[in-house]
This record gives sequence, structure tokens and C-alpha cells, in this order.
Amino acid sequence: MSYPGYPPTGYPTFPGYPPAGQESFLPPGQYPYPSGFPPMGGSPYPPAPSAGYPGAGGYPVPGGYPAPGGYPGAPQPGGATSYPGGQGFGALPAGAGFSGYPQLPSQSYAGGPPQVSLPGGFPGGQMPSQYPGGRAPFPSQISTESFSSYPVFSPVSLDYSSEPAAMTQGTQGTIRPAANFDPMRDAEILRKAMKGFGTDEQAIVDVVANRSNDQRQKIKAAFKTMYGKDLIQDLKSELSGNVEELIIALFMPPTYYDAWSLRNALQGIGTQERVLIEILCTRTNQEIREIVKCYKSEYGRELEKGIKSDTSGCFECLLISMCQGNRDESQSINYQMAQEDAQRLYQAGEGRLGTNESCFNAILATRSFPQLRATMEAYSRIANRDLISSVSREFSGYAESGWKAILKCALNPPAFFAERLYNSMKGAGTDDSTLIRIVVTRSEIDLVQIKQMFTQMYQKTLATMIASDTSGDYRKLLLAIVGQ
Repeated sequence: MSYPGYPPTGYPTFPGYPPAGQESFLPPGQYPYPSGFPPMGGSPYPPAPSAGYPGAGGYPVPGGYPAPGGYPGAPQPGGATSYPGGQGFGALPAGAGFSGYPQLPSQSYAGGPPQVSLPGGFPGGQMPSQYPGGRAPFPSQISTESFSSYPVFSPVSLDYSSEPAAMTQGTQGTIRPAANFDPMRDAEILRKAMKGFGTDEQAIVDVVANRSNDQRQKIKAAFKTMYGKDLIQDLKSELSGNVEELIIALFMPPTYYDAWSLRNALQGIGTQERVLIEILCTRTNQEIREIVKCYKSEYGRELEKGIKSDTSGCFECLLISMCQGNRDESQSINYQMAQEDAQRLYQAGEGRLGTNESCFNAILATRSFPQLRATMEAYSRIANRDLISSVSREFSGYAESGWKAILKCALNPPAFFAERLYNSMKGAGTDDSTLIRIVVTRSEIDLVQIKQMFTQMYQKTLATMIASDTSGDYRKLLLAIVGQ
């Protein structure tokens, strides 16, 4: 089985992702919504087209961005079909290394220590001759060639002494805490906007889109203290459809919103598997553990039990593994382990008749993202094919989507979310719940980088595509969050 258009020989890498210290969770059991939060306006989360959230901590310190440029050129003969809006990602030439993974510069970004370079980009251009035990983990002849036109972010000054750690480690949200914040004044503005005949939606947009999630929680508390009413219920009575869903999502604490999204994905007719993949395969250990606690406290049921009752096979095993929140999050890379893991993966799939799913689960569900990048590099030299392509050949359905989501996030999280956003809006109709979920959850983490990757991947801005696919106050609020 092949997956046209998406081998990672052009999937842009993003060193130094995701941010550390961005966690902003309420203590377990203190989520301000009652059990059984009523469904929001608009359709429930529908499945998005094929594609596949990293959280805030535990990933490698940035090592600088790749050299400026655009996407790689046309694919090699026999390569994959063109990527949407781009020149295409070609398949690896036979016998070649993983040339699509560019050499990482050794410079640090925003004051962080240099990132360990991966094979094909060792400091000084030389591969270490010896490793522990005297074994060289890769063949002695490693090409250091990298794409000369590789997607790159424009350097952004992120020296905000009062901002979360994520702001100083190479990623940046479009929403930052408002200066001179006064929750009582904002609560009064919202009260006036909803009082009397009609609703002043613009006043609501101006407040909601320019406050951090933590500040919105304070506004919600101030509103109840001042007026004895629940702000969320008042907003729901004044709004409807997608704009209601978007505003209510913005007022949910991040952990609660993830748990709420998983609950909606598991209940009702059918299971929204891509929502499960997007959340569970991309969060940090701490985020996943908080989500599991929140889910139990709010809905009185273990998340793992819900997954077991709605999924099966190796896809069920993958999600159960993700629910444990036990992925290695160290920043170091063991190249000997990468070589050994690559060999095991090859022998579990391409190198045998049939597929040993347990081997893939044991490696892809436990190794850190930096370690997985090194494993992908080693695998391409063993198999003459990148690991994402092999996953497409060995797996199918949602198990394939889940493994590929993990590998794509290991390579470049902002590009993964840019692809999800594009798929939510391309073609006829819009998957509004996916659009809302990603815009809201990434707005304070890395939406700036997601926008940049979106433009490089699809030759149009995220704001332009949102403007053409949405309307009214819903469009105003989305664009206020995303920015131009």
C-alpha cells in the first residue's frame, strides 16, 4: 500500500519543538464545568480527511531553524504525486539516505543551548567514529546533503521576560496575556454586550480574542461574582452555531477542552477516530495525565475504558499506550539505539512477510521525538525508503493514521497542524470543529509557526483560506485570533 503525496522527503523539520513550560492546567477535579456539559452549536466533531498536539514540555531545546528557502524541487522519477499546493515531495532515490531530513545548524535560538545534530548534520560535518561499545551506529558513508530550499521560519525576537517558557524557545502564539488586565471591567463589557435587545458581537470578539485562557477564567469568575450568573450560559443564550462553539471553546480550560473533545469523539453514533489521534498522539506526558484525570472527574468513567469499547486491534493498542503518558521526553539522542530500532522496525515490516505490530507499538509509542527522528534517519538507510512510507505499506485505516501522526509530529509539529487545518477547509464544506479545535488549542503555543508553515506548504495564508471558508462573526473571531 502506498500513500501518495506524503513521504517525509519534504516534510519540513522543526528543531526545538515544542515549547517547555507552557502548561496551564487547573488542579485535577477543579474544572468549572458541570458533568455532562451540553453539546455546543454546530455539528459534532466530524472526521477530518486523512492526516492525523504536541504539548508544552519535554521536547528538545531549539537548535535553530534550517537554511532559508522554500520546498524541495520536483520529485525524483517514480516519486510521489505532488503535495497540495506545492511542487511535491519526491520519493527517496534507491540507495540514497534520508536526504529529506536537512542538516540541523548548531546555533542556538533564543538563548537555548545548541541542539544535538542528527546524522547528515553532525557538528563539523563529521560523524563520530566511535560510540559506546565501539560501534558506529550508521554506515561510514553518510551523505550530508540537505535540501537547499527548505522551509524556514523568519527569526522572531521572543525575549519576553514575563511570557511562558514557550515564548523564549522558538515558538509563539498569536494570543498573549493582555496588559493592564481588569477582569471586572471585561465582565462588565460582556454584560453590556448581551443586555437588552440584540447582542453586540463585536464587543464580545474584542474581549475574547485578546485575552489569554487564564485571563478568560478570571473574567468568568468575576462575571458570576458581579452578576450572579454563569457567563457561559449567558453566552450560549445569545449566540448560536459555529461562533457559539468557538467562543465556548475559548472559555474552556485547555485540559477540560481536550477531555470534552475526547468525550464527544467517543460518545454517540460512531467514533471520531481522528480526534482521538490528534489529541492523544501529540500531547506531552503531563498533558495526557491531566486529561485522563479530568475525564474521570467530569464524566465518571476511565478514558481507557471508553477507548477499549470503541476501538479495536492495533489502533486500540496504540491509543491505550498513549493514554499512559509515559513517552520518553529526554532531549538526548542515542544513535546506537536509533540504529537498532531502525533494524527492528525493518525486520518487523518490510523485511518479513506480514507485520509485527507489537514491535512498531513498542518503539513508536515510547521513544522521544528527537530519538524517533534519528531512528527515521537510520531506517531510510537500511530500507532505502522512509519510515512513513513503510508505515503506509504495512498498516491501513486508523492505525496507519495514528503512527503517521506520531512520526509527522516528530519531524515538524507546526507542519502537522498546518496540514490538519488545510484538510479541514479544502474541498466542499468545512470541518468547523477541527478548525476551531486547532486554532483555539494552538493560539497560545505555536500558531505563529503554524501560519508560516501553512503559507510555505500551500502558497496561501491561513487567514485567506479561513476568510474564504467562513462568514459573519464566526469569521471575525477566527481572524482576530489567527491574525493576518
